[in-house]
Amino acid sequence: MSSFVVSLIVELMVSGLLAVTIGYCVLLNKRLLRLRSDEQSLKATIAELITATEIAERAIQGLKLTVRECDSTLGERLRTAERFVAEIEREVKSGQEVVERVARITAAARTAAVVRDNAPRVEPVVPAMVGGREPGTIPGHASAASTLAAANAFAARVGTRAA
Repeated sequence: MSSFVVSLIVELMVSGLLAVTIGYCVLLNKRLLRLRSDEQSLKATIAELITATEIAERAIQGLKLTVRECDSTLGERLRTAERFVAEIEREVKSGQEVVERVARITAAARTAAVVRDNAPRVEPVVPAMVGGREPGTIPGHASAASTLAAANAFAARVGTRAA
């Protein structure tokens, strides 16, 4: 009997080891299934990342194109604005010159008016006609009053031109 008992003990030990091995295989199978499902979700995540990267690259290319267009448009607008500024500066300078001329003309006119107002008034003397002409005049020449009037008019014109 002793060999029978030894044989039974060995058989029981082999059966126990076989049961532990089967249990461990079941546990490993569950872990492998979980790993495979994680692998599938990881593959799906990687595919989504690749798609998102491609979309981002296209968006970046579109942004680069937009930046180039904005840069050229902005550059052209800046050049146009600089031309307008230069033109406006020329116009302002010209306007200032015109205002200065008008100011000088106005000052000269005021000065001429003051001189005219302060000048003694000389009443023209109308001499009696002698032989169809004024005494002391040469035929074809103007009288002193008309010469004075002409001189005043000339002075006024020169005053406005000088201003």
